[in-house]
Amino acid sequence: MGASAGYRGAARERTARRCCAAFGVLLALLLSGCARLPTEPAPRAEVLPRDVTGTTTLGSRVMALGAAHGSDSGVRLLDTGRDAFLERVALIEVAERSIDAQYYIWNSDATGRYMAARLYAAAQRGVRVRLLLDDINVGGRDDVLALLDQHPNIEIRIYNPALERSGLRWAFGFLREFSRLNRRMHNKSFTVDGSVTILGGRNIGDEYFDAHAELNFRDRDVVAVGPVVADTGNMFDAFWNSALARPVTEFGNGARAGDLGSRAAQAAADSERLAQLFGTLPQDAAAALAHVAQSMGAMLWAPARLVHDDPPSGAALADSSLTQASAAALGQVAAGAREEILIESAYLVLDQQSVEAIRAMHERGVRLRVLTNSLASNDVTANHAAYARRREAILASGVELHEMRPDAASCRSLVLNGSACGREHIFGLHAKTFVFDRRTVYVGSLNLNLRSRFLNAESGLVIESPELAAQIAADIELNMAPANSWRVVADERGRAQWLEGEGSAATTLHQEPRASWSRRASTAVIAAFPLEKYL
Repeated sequence: MGASAGYRGAARERTARRCCAAFGVLLALLLSGCARLPTEPAPRAEVLPRDVTGTTTLGSRVMALGAAHGSDSGVRLLDTGRDAFLERVALIEVAERSIDAQYYIWNSDATGRYMAARLYAAAQRGVRVRLLLDDINVGGRDDVLALLDQHPNIEIRIYNPALERSGLRWAFGFLREFSRLNRRMHNKSFTVDGSVTILGGRNIGDEYFDAHAELNFRDRDVVAVGPVVADTGNMFDAFWNSALARPVTEFGNGARAGDLGSRAAQAAADSERLAQLFGTLPQDAAAALAHVAQSMGAMLWAPARLVHDDPPSGAALADSSLTQASAAALGQVAAGAREEILIESAYLVLDQQSVEAIRAMHERGVRLRVLTNSLASNDVTANHAAYARRREAILASGVELHEMRPDAASCRSLVLNGSACGREHIFGLHAKTFVFDRRTVYVGSLNLNLRSRFLNAESGLVIESPELAAQIAADIELNMAPANSWRVVADERGRAQWLEGEGSAATTLHQEPRASWSRRASTAVIAAFPLEKYL
């Protein structure tokens, strides 16, 4: 090597060292600037007693209905997006005392903005509104939420927030506090006047209510009255009063968001568009009460219990090795199954221990049938990649596996907006439902994946009702039909292949159906890494 080449090499080495040193200083500054989440809870809000005396319109109706049903709860499925949306907005209009809403995602789209506007209107007439949102989707909306929070009857808290809100500081802060920020609140509940609650898989957003132009989800909720409502209220209070739930005013400044009057035109446009899609919206108490009364009249009464995880604290916040309460409770129900388990789960991400447990159930004669997303219908490629890593092992364990088609024919019977059910659109699965021996059902937020088992807080209802089980089982089986899903089977070498069509007319496909080359390639790359627990 010549002298000049050696000089250039040394210069490059010195430059590299200086760059590394500068990066190290920058990293240290960024990390040192990251604040820590307070360990003490935010000030407690006034706790309103449950409406057990029937002092509100909803409370009196629930008392009258429940008088003949003892400790049973009344439940009704919210199967379509339209039904789920109208049930929520009708309850908002009927509310007289309180609305407590706990969600993983609340989008700033037509349905999300409309519901926020109606919550504000409820606060205007004296209803206390508490909104608890996971931080996962809050980014960039701190100021708008803080503006709503300025109303004396509205309080908004952000669950497990990143204290650095944007840019590189957010990225480094996330790395620094990964064990905390990796724990998310995936619960979904909507409780009005301490008398009626909605639990299930839906977040708040157009795609969950069949109102999106390109992507809509097959999802499921339950509206419930009776003993499970008080349990849901206690769950909400536990998260609300957790040290991880921080007032939005710690991050946002309402003054920066302008005034609510400037948003009136958008609210009017949202109302008009949604009325065109769903029909007349119940914006007055009389119409809303008629809707709610009809809903309550259609309820089934059955033994039901809320299963949920508690907000982690202390050492438990950093310990992701223990199965959480929701997953453990469902595991116990599954262990008691004797004949069949039907599962509908948007994400199916298992470890080897889970696969072996499934194999053991299969060997003792339990038939396991699972419907999950295909790559083409899945909204998260990384989740599909983690599932694909063990898909062949899942098949070998005895599972009868079906993957949702993005052009499922059932879309047209569920989604009012038929123009969103074409080949160029996506109809994906978001429901999280289990049916055990056609007698017991779970409807909630828990996916059959490792994140739900170890990391996310989840919630849902376990309901003992053969009638409800038959209804849900029929719906799951409908979506397992060839017009709505592909049957996944193993070839003679154990590799996955997909059956399209039925009987002798079925076509065998040897790669992920209806997925682009680039998406199949990215799935293969991600599947090479053991990331199952974080997806």
